Amino acid sequence: MESTGGPYLNTAAVTSPVGIARLLQMTFGCTTFSLVAHQGGFSAAYGTFCMFVWTFCFAITVFIITCEFTHLHSCLSISWGNFTAAFAMLATLMSVTAAVIYPLYFVQLGCYPIGCEVRDFRIAASVFAGLLFIAYATEVFLTRAKPGQVTSYMATVSGLLKIVQAFVACIIFGALVNDSQHGKYAAMQWCVAVYSFCFVVTVVVVAFSVTGKTALLWFPFERAVVIYTFGAVLLYVSAAVIWPVFCFDSKYGSPQRPSLCAKGRCPWDSQLVIAIFTYMNLLLYVVDLAYSQRIRFVSHL
Repeated sequence: MESTGGPYLNTAAVTSPVGIARLLQMTFGCTTFSLVAHQGGFSAAYGTFCMFVWTFCFAITVFIITCEFTHLHSCLSISWGNFTAAFAMLATLMSVTAAVIYPLYFVQLGCYPIGCEVRDFRIAASVFAGLLFIAYATEVFLTRAKPGQVTSYMATVSGLLKIVQAFVACIIFGALVNDSQHGKYAAMQWCVAVYSFCFVVTVVVVAFSVTGKTALLWFPFERAVVIYTFGAVLLYVSAAVIWPVFCFDSKYGSPQRPSLCAKGRCPWDSQLVIAIFTYMNLLLYVVDLAYSQRIRFVSHL
């Protein structure tokens, strides 16, 4: 009997450079959270965040490998290329954050008081967490759009920047809820509205790209994205001016960190973090706007 539908299994899913990178991601991710769960240990919100990152990324990576190896992704009503590119970028950002947080809070050179065995497990987990980040960054490097190549929008620089922008906004939100006193002035509330609006619209752009529904919209999606990016630049410019003035000008706030401010619970620290990441996101949106002039959207890949 002759087969007319091609091979049932896609061996390239595990033998290609991208496939090998994903296998390494799965291996490093499983090793990392196993070391932590077995003996390394974790606690508090930052430890829970690290474990969530490793288990979440491991589960999605296994799902991607399974779908590509068995061709099941062709049965899903999503843009597979956009989905995998978006997840690779998100996993890169999440894994590098966990790779920094875990050793910062849990690794120490001495054995007291946790014991040498626990210390060794934590050091090993930190090493594999770093390798996990490298594996995800490698996939982003391998799958990014090349000049002149027709590819998924999320694989372009503009698409990858959308993920980074949303991630940076999440950091801003984390600092906002950490006693940042953002409700003190109406101008600061405007900045919060800017962060929230840009985050929501960016997530919507990513969602439409991943689901492959951009062609169903009654307006040209690519033009709307460029217009939104330009608007986001203007909004972030206003926040980049207003937030530092109302936080660090002596008339409204404090130009220097108060000496009696408790470490980890100081509104000034949160305000500084928000200011830094505001400028970072402003730069990301400017770069995004520049690159968005040079790409064409492909929603069905």
